[in-house]
Amino acid sequence: MKITLQEERSIIIEILTRMGVTMEDAEIVADVTLDADLKGFSSHGIGRFPQYVKGLKYGTIKLNSEIEIENETISTALLNGNHKFGHVVTYYGMEMAMKKARETGVGVVGIHDSNHFGVAGYYSDMAIMQDLIGLVVANTEPAMAPIGGKEAIIGTNPIAIGIPSNKNYVSVDMATSTSARGKLLEALRKGEMIPENVALDAEGNPTIDPEAALKGSILPFGAHKGYALAFMIEILAGPLVKAAFGKQVTGTANPKYMCTKGDLLIAINPAMFGNLEYFKEEVDKFVDEVKSSGNVFIPGDMEVRNFKKYIAEGINVDDKLSAQLKAIAEDLSLDYDKLVN
Repeated sequence: MKITLQEERSIIIEILTRMGVTMEDAEIVADVTLDADLKGFSSHGIGRFPQYVKGLKYGTIKLNSEIEIENETISTALLNGNHKFGHVVTYYGMEMAMKKARETGVGVVGIHDSNHFGVAGYYSDMAIMQDLIGLVVANTEPAMAPIGGKEAIIGTNPIAIGIPSNKNYVSVDMATSTSARGKLLEALRKGEMIPENVALDAEGNPTIDPEAALKGSILPFGAHKGYALAFMIEILAGPLVKAAFGKQVTGTANPKYMCTKGDLLIAINPAMFGNLEYFKEEVDKFVDEVKSSGNVFIPGDMEVRNFKKYIAEGINVDDKLSAQLKAIAEDLSLDYDKLVN
């Protein structure tokens, strides 16, 4: 079935507020989730929402905790999310990073004890909308084996970078693995196989079975280069921000366990390097040069295309996910059919 943008927002907000989440927090979660679906990252959109509901029920996402500023300078800060919604903590953290960047040229905010935050690109987009450069990295539960190893030790460790311009949406949001773990979870839910050359089973053999892949490891993109980048992110989003690393990271995919991953958010103010309009014009000139070489996409073009498609057509919800959402709603005495009609 397909649901409209407003129906997706209504499902999320009605369920979360019925569970005791404040309207302000529920709206942030809804906005980030919808952003994922509109960009085509369905594995981090409404399909991920049941995980957050489970987190609330297990108590690994906390309703009444407060974000704590543990350390702060004019350009940096370290936040303890105290296990609030990851979307809310990261939104707060990027707001802080952007404020510091406007004042000093750069803002760097580290986060620990938060939760899964949806798509990293939502937060780098926040910077773009303020004419700032945004960079977001995070570590996750182990999913990748080191090159030459069999045991998953390193996370899928996403990175997102957003660049402001006058004419183009310039953004990359990607896992450092060949596939985000969420895509494997989505394939498992739908009963689909995954592509070849994406994952290994627990014995180190190639597999297209998502269940076997989740018990084994996902391959890094670009072989040793993806592994090296994921390795570095593990440190930037682990020890640097007082978060867990390697096999100690929990809770990004399994909501039964407290989330121990970390995030690092960076905002850079191009105006502090020179004329802002000159910078944005030069970015657009570079984009034009790249596109003049042929039928070329730049990072961000696919998301723009998907935005237009899903705004016009609505969001796909498979039967199994629809049944999960309906069960969640009915458990809270909500009429799911009214929410989607």
